[in-house]
Amino acid sequence: MSYVPKIDGFPAPSVARPAIRPIAPPRRDAFLQTILKRGFDLSFSTIVLLPAVLVVALALLVLNPFLNPGPLFYAQKRMGRGCRPFRAYKFRTMDVRPRGIRGPDDPIEVDRIRPLGNWLRKSRFDELPQILNVYRGEMSLIGPRPDYFRHASRYLRTIPGYRERHDVLPGISGLAQVRHGYAAGQFATRRKTRTDLEYIRQRCFRLDMWIVWRTMVTVFRMRGA
Repeated sequence: MSYVPKIDGFPAPSVARPAIRPIAPPRRDAFLQTILKRGFDLSFSTIVLLPAVLVVALALLVLNPFLNPGPLFYAQKRMGRGCRPFRAYKFRTMDVRPRGIRGPDDPIEVDRIRPLGNWLRKSRFDELPQILNVYRGEMSLIGPRPDYFRHASRYLRTIPGYRERHDVLPGISGLAQVRHGYAAGQFATRRKTRTDLEYIRQRCFRLDMWIVWRTMVTVFRMRGA
């Protein structure tokens, strides 16, 4: 039996489990939780995130021509609930030079990240445009982070439990992000998947509020990636 420590009142995902447990079936109050979660997604996005998007967008419209010329937004094909593809939106952080196709185990192209883009990533402000995905019902505020579709298609074949992490809507932030930060490559994605499955089993409004709080701490401390 493996010991699972607790962090801030919530069990931390075990990294020593020999197998992935099946996702528990929905509870009787699952419908009410879904309504509560959706209501929080829409209200928080409108009251808090939408004004932030507008402020950051206006600032970038002024700064980008000098510091990072090119389009304001960037859209990428990601894997969503049910392993279906969708386009996730972000503020662009890289330059617009032609690029090759990055493999799932390749490091991120740090040479293409502009200084302004690096600030956006560390503050996680680059993720703010994904409130559009929240409004469209493609994402939630809290949930497993959606991976690049091409990489995710490979992980479906190589990482146990990876398909099950797509049983819920992906999130702008999630338990794996506040615990592990940016994940790239097979090993980091395996660890992220275990954490995502723990979130799916334990998800509740209180846990979501804790993740929102930890995300805000990450933003203020500039510890994003």
